[in-house]
Amino acid sequence: MSLGFIMLVHTAFDRAEQVARYWASNGCPVVIHVDGKVRPARFRAFRDQFRDDPMIRFSRRTRVEWGKWSLVRATQFAAERLLADFPDVRHVFLASGSCLPLRPVSELRDYLDAHPETDFIESVTTEQVTWTVDGLEAERFTLRFPFSWRKQRKLFDAYVRFQRRFGLRRRIPEGVSPHLGSQWWCLTRRTLSSILSAPDRASMDAYFAKVWIPDESYFQSLARRYSTQIESRSLTLSKFDVQGKPHVFYDDHQPLLERSDCFVARKIWPRADRLYEVFLDDTRLANRGAEPNPGKIDRVFSKANERRGQGRPGLYSQARFPSPGLENGLTCARYNIFSGFDFLFDGFEPWLARRIGGRIHGHLYAPERAEFAGGETLMNGCLSDSAALRDYRPTQFLTNLLWSTRGERQSFFIGPHDAQDVVPFVTSDPNATIAAVTGAWAVPLLTSNLGFDAIKAEAARLQRVELAFLKELKSPGLAARVHVWPLADFVAQPTEKLQNVLSEITGPSPRRLTDLPPMRDLTGFRDFLLRLRDGGVKPQVMGDLALFPTKTDGGAKHGSV
Repeated sequence: MSLGFIMLVHTAFDRAEQVARYWASNGCPVVIHVDGKVRPARFRAFRDQFRDDPMIRFSRRTRVEWGKWSLVRATQFAAERLLADFPDVRHVFLASGSCLPLRPVSELRDYLDAHPETDFIESVTTEQVTWTVDGLEAERFTLRFPFSWRKQRKLFDAYVRFQRRFGLRRRIPEGVSPHLGSQWWCLTRRTLSSILSAPDRASMDAYFAKVWIPDESYFQSLARRYSTQIESRSLTLSKFDVQGKPHVFYDDHQPLLERSDCFVARKIWPRADRLYEVFLDDTRLANRGAEPNPGKIDRVFSKANERRGQGRPGLYSQARFPSPGLENGLTCARYNIFSGFDFLFDGFEPWLARRIGGRIHGHLYAPERAEFAGGETLMNGCLSDSAALRDYRPTQFLTNLLWSTRGERQSFFIGPHDAQDVVPFVTSDPNATIAAVTGAWAVPLLTSNLGFDAIKAEAARLQRVELAFLKELKSPGLAARVHVWPLADFVAQPTEKLQNVLSEITGPSPRRLTDLPPMRDLTGFRDFLLRLRDGGVKPQVMGDLALFPTKTDGGAKHGSV
């Protein structure tokens, strides 16, 4: 009997029972501390299940709170009983009720037999700590913490600031070198007994009781006083995310856990039936002699933490939105926005689809509905064409559409008739390519059956909207690729200008544009604009009016194709 286990249990009692019986059946005594917050009836039912097993005992209970001295006190209670009841134990292994052995107990015993005087406990000085998240390092030993970090966070932070401001400090006891490390250790009997029976234990306990998160520093610091040989590492695999919370292992993590070669892992999901079935089976293939090496899987966890902290580009959690400027990419893929072309050309959408491929939508932000490609009413990701749903979060509508259709480039049209809330977002997005012919919205008005007063009012409204759109295209935060031409400049050389846009979208091609969809008749367009001007609506976005044909010109004078 060279190895004993301490288990700190507060939930998932069925799994804790499985693991405790596994260790006991392999000749290892187990002392269990059950959180004092567990109801007496539940505790008695759990304890009574072990009446027939002399290798499993229970320690005195205390109510445990995260980050408080009670967690160390619970460990002390269990350690004292283990050392008193089982004098043959040489190494004491601290585990939790959510821990799971990854290798047979015989391998762990052989490993410790090869290191009979070694204490396995992560123990590093405060200057060397690199893993704390939103935590205190050296100050946890010199400040006072009367308030709970979890339950009284505002008071906790305020009192820390108060102590810093007025220079209030606690004195570190003589002979104590502050060290930090993982709570999960494996200590020799000699070292653990020395800590628990030290003549100055009362003063040490009183000091560490006021240290923040003492379970990460009490044994880690005091082991340095008594140990003759420390390996500053834990034999328990325990990984943490970017918020300092432990990673939870599920059934599909089995290959990862096996690759680590660690003896124990924390924290296992209680319903991971396959993990408990596989790792509590001593007939599985042994891995004798392998050195525990969690570094083998560090890359996987680093990648997971990176993804946890940054997310995937363009994917937004429905539970929490990132703060502005902290997104990992506004969108997940390149996309194109065209403005004015469908007013100027007949059949521009099918022509564009043949040229650049992908999916060509109509006006996604039209007032009545989102005009999905092919007249669809429901898109990938269950995106509805409902204008009300779209306008509730217009930017998320676009990001969800791009995410749900990734792998296929999306294009859509926007104009001054459409909702404009998404414009600041797309102009700040490097994935967006925006091509706009300003003033093209006036072409349909030329042949409109509306009265002239109604046309003037509509022209004034659309021009105001387009001027705001142009202002966004010139904003300091512009990141989109932008091509903007006044209508007069575009109709003078449409082929060349469209060629530049398509080359940017699809890449340079030796084939030049030789055909364009038919342009709408602009005969009399100049006269129409002059009439608007004389009626009080000055055309500002169409360019040089002299470039447009009049009724007497006998036809549209636009560039050849």
